Amino acid sequence: MPVAIYVSLAVMIIAGAIIAMFSKSLTRAVVALGVSSALLATLFFILDAPYAGGFELSVGAGLISVLLIIGLTLTRSPQEHPDA
Repeated sequence: MPVAIYVSLAVMIIAGAIIAMFSKSLTRAVVALGVSSALLATLFFILDAPYAGGFELSVGAGLISVLLIIGLTLTRSPQEHPDA
């Protein structure tokens, strides 16, 4: 495998983490973390670590992202419901 593939995946993973850190919207931050985690799982699969890649894909990109999005949708903001 060319080194350019590893470097490009690493740059995209870091870019996703930076987008998640500086995003104003929590939903965009969760999606950016999910994409970054999926890219990390791809890197693990390329580096012949299928168990680590599968675990990262199922737990990191899947479970954590879904739970955070569910938590965000269930949480009410005072600006959204002024009568509460």
